Amino acid sequence: MKKKPSLGLALSCILFMFAAIGIGKGIFNIGIKQLLIISSIYAGIVGKILGYTYLEMEEGISEKLKQSMPTMFIIFSVGIVVGTWMFSGTVPMMIYYGLKLINPSLFLVTAFLIVAIVSTATGTAWGSTATAGVALMGVASQMGIPLGMAAGAIISGGVFGDKLSPLSDTTNLAPLVSGAELFEHIRHMFYTTIPAAVIGLTVYFIVGRNFIGSQVVNSENIRLLMENLDSIYNWNVLLLLPVVIILVGSIMKKPTVPLMLLSSIVAIILGTTVHGLYFNDGIAAVVSGFNVNMVTVKGVDPTSLIEPVMKLANRGGIMSMVNIVVTIFCGYSFAGIIEKIGCLDVIMSSLSSKIRKTWHLIGITIVGSLVMVFTAGVASVAFIIIGSLLKDTYKEMGLQAKNLSRTLEDSATMWLPFVPWGASGIFYYQVLGVGIADYGIWAISCYLGIFVAMFCAFTGFGIAKIDDVSKEREVEIAA
Repeated sequence: MKKKPSLGLALSCILFMFAAIGIGKGIFNIGIKQLLIISSIYAGIVGKILGYTYLEMEEGISEKLKQSMPTMFIIFSVGIVVGTWMFSGTVPMMIYYGLKLINPSLFLVTAFLIVAIVSTATGTAWGSTATAGVALMGVASQMGIPLGMAAGAIISGGVFGDKLSPLSDTTNLAPLVSGAELFEHIRHMFYTTIPAAVIGLTVYFIVGRNFIGSQVVNSENIRLLMENLDSIYNWNVLLLLPVVIILVGSIMKKPTVPLMLLSSIVAIILGTTVHGLYFNDGIAAVVSGFNVNMVTVKGVDPTSLIEPVMKLANRGGIMSMVNIVVTIFCGYSFAGIIEKIGCLDVIMSSLSSKIRKTWHLIGITIVGSLVMVFTAGVASVAFIIIGSLLKDTYKEMGLQAKNLSRTLEDSATMWLPFVPWGASGIFYYQVLGVGIADYGIWAISCYLGIFVAMFCAFTGFGIAKIDDVSKEREVEIAA
């Protein structure tokens, strides 16, 4: 007979996971995947104590993995896009002209805005970071701008756009589980997202003043980089076509993954027709990524290229995403078990019993979401679990559902880049080459969201109440 876990036993699963990762990674440098598997084993033991069979816990894992499949498709598609956009010269072209056009003093502000626009149009922070973000990192490295600082601005812009895009999976999931309407949810996020972004942009502008003048730009390195890129690619406005396909398709509300694949096909065609590269190499870039050895057909000696070009060019492909996918599998093994055996229900029920005021409710939503995000490493778990558990509480306290959906995004979506073992943390490290310890403090708008959310909760600013809906309907009827 199955038993309900006590609060202590339920918390022990979470605490064990944190201890395993803290000690295992921090002291013994054991991989995150192994530590998540160990945590899953402990959760499985707790499940057996509570009377659950292995097959039942396996079912819980399978359910979580099923929910993650859309994310897996996006991950693999991002790998394909990066590899083929390098093959076509789309990303290198943005770097090439970025070096000519971007003012060092405004680089951080520009980087945020460019990636934010691309992310809003495409609905994916990962896709915008892996394309426009990679290009901007190349520019930053040549301008002498600290890469951690640049990555923080790029990631902030990517997450900002993802959060406000109607094409984003998280932006659709949050109102879905909360019971809010999509575009009302997006408009309601302006109260917290815009102030956080403005503060971040202000800091970027002030800090950017330190990079005024040519003294921060290593002109010799830039000259060599541009000469190397000139030897590999034939610059042509057509190279921007893969970007246009995604932007236009997104505006037309076409599915993201098919758009990314269509963009990649066009990129392969451009690589073969504009640069004269082998078509077979373009197909190979889909799986194994682009490699400078592919340019020997143009008479270029790969060994003559400088290291920054090698690091920039040799990337992408489905195989570059395998590590992320395996980590997600391991993380969902743990999340699937603790949800199946009832640990999460017990923890959240205990928290919800202490709610008395609006700021209590917003605060518990934030804390609960952060616990879920740092436990599972993905936002969807926090949305589904926290949203489902607190949905009725918001209604009982006279608060509209969009308050819940917004807070879920402020905490879960915006804090994903700060989870070292999460899919986003690993993704940004692999794509940008900079870790959380370096970019964390500079991803300003990402971590400020929860503080702006609490300010709204304390003051009542931007808090939508159910009574407000009734008043609006009365006005409409009277009109």
